[in-house]
Amino acid sequence: MNILVINSGSSSIKFQLIKMPEEKVVCKGLLDRIGLENGSFSCESDRESFREEMRIDDHKMGLELISKLLLDSGNKLLSSVSDIHVVGHRVVHGGSKFNSPTEINADVLREIETLSFLAPLHNPANAEGIKVAMNVFTSAVQIAVFDTAFHHSLPEKAYTYAISKKISQKHKIRTYGFHGTSHKYVAEKAIVHLQKSNSKIITVHLGNGCSITAVKDGRSIDHSLGFGPSNGLVMGTRCGDIDQSVIFYLVETLGFSVKEVNELLQKQSGFLGLTGHSDVREIEQKAKAGDRDCILALELAAYRVQKYIGAYMAALSGLDAIVFTAGIGENSATLRRLICKDLDCFGILLDTEKNNENKKDLRDISDGSGKVRVFVIPTNEELEIARQSFALANKVNA
Repeated sequence: MNILVINSGSSSIKFQLIKMPEEKVVCKGLLDRIGLENGSFSCESDRESFREEMRIDDHKMGLELISKLLLDSGNKLLSSVSDIHVVGHRVVHGGSKFNSPTEINADVLREIETLSFLAPLHNPANAEGIKVAMNVFTSAVQIAVFDTAFHHSLPEKAYTYAISKKISQKHKIRTYGFHGTSHKYVAEKAIVHLQKSNSKIITVHLGNGCSITAVKDGRSIDHSLGFGPSNGLVMGTRCGDIDQSVIFYLVETLGFSVKEVNELLQKQSGFLGLTGHSDVREIEQKAKAGDRDCILALELAAYRVQKYIGAYMAALSGLDAIVFTAGIGENSATLRRLICKDLDCFGILLDTEKNNENKKDLRDISDGSGKVRVFVIPTNEELEIARQSFALANKVNA
């Protein structure tokens, strides 16, 4: 079974064509920095690899580029669209309704679009990917795998907000959590590596969007993102945790509209708001050159993660391992160092040499003397989506 996995992020699209159940990757690629002048399109396969710098206006254009690549007769990846049996889509927000992989029909697509107000940077891009895939791969089963699904195991005390019970229950206002596909994948990898099923793990997903999860015995028990994917850690353009009084002040005293405040907190804050740059790679370069705004941004972001680590150690009643994953978590030795700095009182100690190594596989970067292991585990949301899509497609075809 050939499964095309489409993972539309807020500023990128990752894709993989995977042959299942062998889990053989036929090709994989990335469209990065969508909407920016310095965008790029890269792809790897047995036949060829390329990277092209180009402006990718939006997610629709990106998905059209992927379709054209797969169907190009020159690279022989696909002979026709019917060679794709399943398209597995990452969908960020599934609300309270979707807690498992779901075959997409018109009603499901409509619900995904309806939930866009809770994930305005993501669900519209996810829905666009689904529409394009439905038009191109007409004979394929379309399956949605929801980021929120992994966090349906949160206990009531963790997902409940202390507001009017009548209002929260009527309108389903609660913590839903996100990046669940990534947190699930790396937590399971860590459990295997620890050889300890009764485990206490904190998974730290750092990308353009960031989140942190307390995972006990393989189940999510607390998580930094909430009703929408905006609170918690400092992100590329999202501010993370903020006193709600600031919002009232912006609206009632400074005259901002609600729409303007939403735009500010979602698209003009975080690293971008602090430094003028949303890409941590640029921020680190400028910090090394002495830029005070960039130095502060990195310290602030690391401090926010440190506070959550302390809170989640309390929630877990201990800790076996911390896992860093996603684009920043896997590649930024600087942020990992800043996050683990001064946590030796908890038995969290880094090996500087191991932390600075540029490897792409699972590695333990702790120095061996502390109680807590520190892992860098490359996430593979696409493989996790393929596995879940394959399982559901077999049920559909049974």
